Parts: sequence; structure tokens; C-alpha cells
Amino acid sequence: MDLQLQGKSVLITGGSRGIGFACAVTFAAEGANVTIAGTSAESTARAQRELADQHGAKVDTFVGDLSAPEVRQSLDAQLGAVDVLVNNAGAIPGGGLTAMSDAQWREAWELKVFGYIETTRMALPRMMERGSGVIVNVIGIAAEMPRYDYLCGATGNAALSTFTRAVGARSTTRGVRVVGVHPGPTETDRLLKLYKSRAQEKYGDESRWQEMLEHLPFGRAAQASEMADLVVYLASARASYLSGVVVDAAGGAQYA
Repeated sequence: MDLQLQGKSVLITGGSRGIGFACAVTFAAEGANVTIAGTSAESTARAQRELADQHGAKVDTFVGDLSAPEVRQSLDAQLGAVDVLVNNAGAIPGGGLTAMSDAQWREAWELKVFGYIETTRMALPRMMERGSGVIVNVIGIAAEMPRYDYLCGATGNAALSTFTRAVGARSTTRGVRVVGVHPGPTETDRLLKLYKSRAQEKYGDESRWQEMLEHLPFGRAAQASEMADLVVYLASARASYLSGVVVDAAGGAQYA
């Protein structure tokens, strides 16, 4: 299936690891011109080398902490020219209402919630002027399955889900699509660290981390590549009538 992404300009925030990096791999395999934005110069350079060495892809990079408004503004020039923006940067800590201070809530939302909103505010008007473009927001199934012990993240995800649906309904008036994905638990460095610590606590053996995932659909976490395949499809011309929707990609866990 030709996804018609050859030569398209794609920018992925949080693109140096996890789902973002998997997206970079898949977009590059489809012939897109990819830029990955990451906070760490080391991890971003490592991702760039891996894409070149293992996948033969030439990938540009942007290094900066996108939780800072002034850094987000420095992306403005690049966002004006992209065909596809993938908002993926963000890692909101767990905890209930009083587990995080006001400052911690605001810091977490600066990167993921306000980060997604501001990059969209910069990219979308120019896409609508051109009459083409796609924005894909990688959000999280906690928007649909809120937990008290992940209150900050669930609330932020719910806000972004509503944002995506509303903006995506409007953007079609000028030929632009805005869509989202709600990944369930996905096998990334962050998830491995979390579940290894839980296995160490429960079994005294971190190597048994996979046993902590047996309650999930299919008895496992999703692979980052599975989420990337969905993101890339949604960004492609093959999904040309999809906008204002957020796809739940949690293996049906929200209905179990």
C-alpha cells in the first residue's frame, strides 16, 4: 500500500525515543523527510545516528526543552513548512491530587498540554493557508480510562483529546486534518523502568517484569512500532477522510 508520504516534511516532537522514535523510523521508511525534536542533545544525536546506520535515513534534529515557551517559539520557522506534525513529547508523573505540587502540575502540562496546543497554533494556520497538512497528537488511553493515581496525566490527556476533536472538526474547512491516538501501555524505556521496579517490589526480581503485564490485552504491552504504524497511517493520504477523531489503541482494555 502506497501511503503517499514520499518527500513529505515531517516533524516529530519527543522523537528521540519510544513511540516518537518508532514514528521516525516508519516515516523515514516511507520516504518522508523527518526532523526529530528532543530535549537531550545526546539522545537526539544517538537517534539520528541509529536512523542513519540501521535504516539509511537522513534525519534532521532540533534540540531543546519544549516545556519552555521560548523554546517552542524557536520551532516556529520549521513548523511553518511541515506537511505533518506529530505531537508526542511529554511524560506526566503519576500521583493523586495532593501527590504533586501546583508547580509540578504546571511543569508537566507545559510540555504535554500547552506544548501540543502551542505547536498546533503555530503550524495549523499555515497548513490551512496552503490547504493541506496533518497534525497527529499522540495522547494516551488515560483520557478514556482515568485513574486517581495518574490524575494529572489523565486530566491533561482528556483536555488534549477534546482539543484534537474540536480543532480537527474545524480544520477540514481548509483541507487540513487533525487526529489523535490514545496508546495503551507501550513497551518503551519509561514503561520498562516502571514495571521492573514493580517486579522488584513484588517478586524481588526485576527480570520478572513481563509477569506484571499479564493482565493487559494479549498478555503484553503494545510495541512502539505498532503505535507508530497507526500514527503514520493516520498521517497518510490513505486516512484522508479522518479528522477530529482520536483512535483508542489499547487492545480493548477500556471495555474489559
